[in-house]
Formats: sequence, structure tokens, C-alpha cells
Amino acid sequence: MSVDPDQPSVAGRPRWWATGPVLWGGALSLLVATGLLAWSLTSDGTYVAPTPRSARPSVDPTLAGSTLAAFERAVRDGDDDAARALAPSDDPAAGDRLADLVANAAALRIGDFTLRYVDDDGAPTSDGAWGAAVDATWRFRGFDTVSARAEVEAHLVDDGDRVALTGFGGGDRVSPVWLSGPVQVRRTPSTLVVVAGTSADADRYATRAEAAVPVVRRVLPGWRTGLVVEVPSSTTALEHALGAADGDYDQIAAVTTSADGSTAPDAPVHVFANPEVFGSLRPTGAQVVMSHETTHVAAGAWDSRTPLWLLEGFADYVALRDVNLPVQRSAAQIIAVVRKGGLPRRLPDAAAFGASTPRLGATYESAWLACRLIAARTGESALVAFYRAVDRGRPVGAALRSATGLSLPQLTGDWRRQLRELAR
Repeated sequence: MSVDPDQPSVAGRPRWWATGPVLWGGALSLLVATGLLAWSLTSDGTYVAPTPRSARPSVDPTLAGSTLAAFERAVRDGDDDAARALAPSDDPAAGDRLADLVANAAALRIGDFTLRYVDDDGAPTSDGAWGAAVDATWRFRGFDTVSARAEVEAHLVDDGDRVALTGFGGGDRVSPVWLSGPVQVRRTPSTLVVVAGTSADADRYATRAEAAVPVVRRVLPGWRTGLVVEVPSSTTALEHALGAADGDYDQIAAVTTSADGSTAPDAPVHVFANPEVFGSLRPTGAQVVMSHETTHVAAGAWDSRTPLWLLEGFADYVALRDVNLPVQRSAAQIIAVVRKGGLPRRLPDAAAFGASTPRLGATYESAWLACRLIAARTGESALVAFYRAVDRGRPVGAALRSATGLSLPQLTGDWRRQLRELAR
């Protein structure tokens, strides 16, 4: 996972645990290029002029805004027929897509839903279609205490005396899962799971989410706000949902971050699972990943400045606390690294947690061992107090001494000795 060492905006768990002439010439080149672009070659070798720009449909922001307002009302009223009526008259598939989104909103109990036309992404194509930037807000009632806000892509079509709507998503903007296509929804008093997949997929993710909540509350009993898990249809869809670059999440099983891809400190925070990675995990590994991410939600880790060895190690401590696995298996990768290359000199720094960093799995395991060691030596409550103090901004060394009685050099020495023993 790509992490900014100074301000991590996401928290997650990778898959490795489980598995002169210049002016004149430039002007000439521009003229030549313009001349070439004015013609297109047909299959029989003749040239034809393209449709003049003045003859193409034009963008009408007022009509587009009216269409978006009508879709807002359809969502608020749960009126799938009204949503279908906003699609182009000759495109029933678009009508079905819009009706699916109304159904999504009803199942998710969407609140505070607004759409505001911002700008077009260029002139419409010859068939009257264009993309537009739209400022959207939404909230999952019962779970989100504030609304998510993002600029999304709306797909619009000039349809005679009106502007029709065909859907949302794509482009370089955030594509919320529930606005991108039909979803399965599973809800309990403490969990809300949104899956762009089959009913069986939704049941599996819901089971993991429901099991993760008590795991986390055993260590953090004060957490009561609930857990939202979103599962896009693919890794690419995950990147679109988060407004991320291609490849950012290829090897990440799940990530905890803002629901709208923003860095706003009060944004709603959800867990996003990568179905192509998470789905390949064995049951125990999948549960550990879900419990790890749930810990991040409960601890407010997504925008924390806590050092990553503590942030991620603490989440793994909670997730693995009651898992019946020998430490030689849970720490197999760091043990192998020590056997091959010797002991690390210090606790892992932020750079060691980069998504493309070799031995990322071993880094996570080493961080977990450090937090596990603190709990074993000074008690779980001391580990929690240490984590909380650092999260509030206290220096690591001072917080460690105050909460546990250990100095940072002592912890590092004990941690290295433990690694040495495990690698024998």
C-alpha cells in the first residue's frame, strides 16, 4: 500500500500475511496538424469533412441541472419509475441502471443526497452524449454521522427538448460503489456491508464483518459507532471508488479510508475490500484482515500521524489476539528474513510500509511482534494507553515510558532478542 510517511491517509493490510527556426517550424507544424485533423479517411480511401462544431449538440447546464434534481427526488422518494423516465427514450438499459441506483439508495437508507451540476467535460459527441462534473453528497443513515462529498462523473445525453441521464462513474473522478451499479446490502445493528457482487459474496463479507466487531470491542470496548464495509466489483473499481491511481491497490486486500476519497478530518470512514485479493484469502486470513481493518476504524487510524509500526502493529495485535496460530506461523516471513539477513537494527520506519516495498509482509509481522511484546510485558491496557497517547500527539518515547515503564531502547532491544530467539 502506498503510504505518505508524513500524513498517511489510508490504513490497511496487504495480501502477504495470508498468502529560432523553432517558432516558425512550430507554427508550421501546428498548421499542418490542424489541416490533417480537419479530414478523416474512409474505408474506400476518400476524405470527408467531419461534422462542423456548430452543428454538434451543445451543452445545456440548465436542463442538465433539472435532470439531476429530478434524479435526486427519485432517490429520496424511492421512485424507480421516475428514475427510469430520466433515461434516453431509446435506451431502456440506462433506465434499468438508474432504477438499480434508486434500489441501492433504498437498501442503504441513503440520506442527505444532493447533486449539483459543476461543469461539462467538453462538447457532446455527435450523438449528443457528454460527461459532466457533479458535486455529490450522501450519507448511510444509521452509520455515517456526516455526509460524504465528492465530485463524480455524470453521463448525460441531449434528448431533444431535454437532457437525459444514463448513469454515473468513470473518468478520473471518485465513483462511489452504490452509484456505480447494482449492489447487495447486508445490515445488522453494528455492520453495514455493500457488495457489487452476488448474494453469496455479500453473505461472506457480512460474516467477516459481523465477526470482526466483537473481536475489536474486546480490546476497545468504547467503540460503538459501527462498521461499514464496501466491496467494489474489481481492483479497478476499487481504485475508481477511492479516486486512486492505477496499480495503487493491486496487492492490497483491504484498506480503511474516507468514504469519499477526501482528506477531510470529519469524513465518514469505511473499510474497502479488494475482491480480487481478499477473495483469494483463506478463511482465517480473511478474518484477520477484516478484524485488522475494523481496528483501524475503531481507533480512528485512517488519518492518524501515529508511526506506522505502532498503527499497523496494534491493528494486527487486536486481529490476532484470539487466533489460535503458533507465532512461528504468524511471524513466518520476518523469521525467514532474520535467518537470511540478520536482525533489523530498529523498528520499521514509514518507508518500510510502502506498497512496492520488498518484504512488506515481514514488516507487518515485525510490527505486530513489537506490540504483542508490549502487551505481554506490561499488559494489554498499557498497550492501549500507549497507542492512544501517541495518537493524541505525544512523542513515542515519552508515551511508551509513561504507559508501560519501558524506554524505546529497551523495547527495541527486547524486540530484537525475541526475533533472534524465534529465528533459531
